[in-house]
Amino acid sequence: MTENEHALTVYMHPLSSYCWKALIALYELGAPFRRELIEGRPSDNEKLRRLWPMAKMPLLHDAARGDVVPEASIIIEYLQQHYPAPTSLIPFDAGLQLEVRLWDRFFDLYVHTPMQKLVNDRLRPPGHQDSTGAAEARATLATAYELLEKRMRSRHWVTGDSFTMADCAALPALFYSAAAQPFLPAHPHLTRYFERLLTRPSVQCTIDGARPYFHLFPLREALDPRFIRSAA
Repeated sequence: MTENEHALTVYMHPLSSYCWKALIALYELGAPFRRELIEGRPSDNEKLRRLWPMAKMPLLHDAARGDVVPEASIIIEYLQQHYPAPTSLIPFDAGLQLEVRLWDRFFDLYVHTPMQKLVNDRLRPPGHQDSTGAAEARATLATAYELLEKRMRSRHWVTGDSFTMADCAALPALFYSAAAQPFLPAHPHLTRYFERLLTRPSVQCTIDGARPYFHLFPLREALDPRFIRSAA
């Protein structure tokens, strides 16, 4: 399949949590797209650097419009603007838009970022772990989990009754954070929310695409066994 057969190309890696966020949105919106796998260091990929010199994933290339769109949240905003669908991931109401964007940032900054710190710490050579940074990351996650536990007592999705961009951000952040610092059994409402996320077809498609790569995840032994078994 050539790039011209699908206007949208996503440069990504199946294990990247931010790529998951964009993929979930693409599946939710039903926008046809093709994937281009970026292996190794993204900064070493010439094609990626030509399109976006920062060489970060995910990156969306819209051949029909001639646009290059970086950053998962901006990709989702772009898709809603230019590829409208019956599903809306960002509400039309201005107040609700701010709430969705707030919780999108919450998951990126206060769940994803400390989780990534803990994963990166596992990759450090023995004797070079950042114990202070890891402790700070665990404290941030603990606070985020408590806040989310209270919030999800009265909500189906993180901003109410509709699945939004904030939920696209929540799934990958929580999926990997559950391995880095589990939120069960102390956070049953957060856990039920996570299980609801796992039932979304968009989420299932995204996880299915990552299964063959889970053995590369640094904390693979802490992943939920149901995903590892399915990858075997």
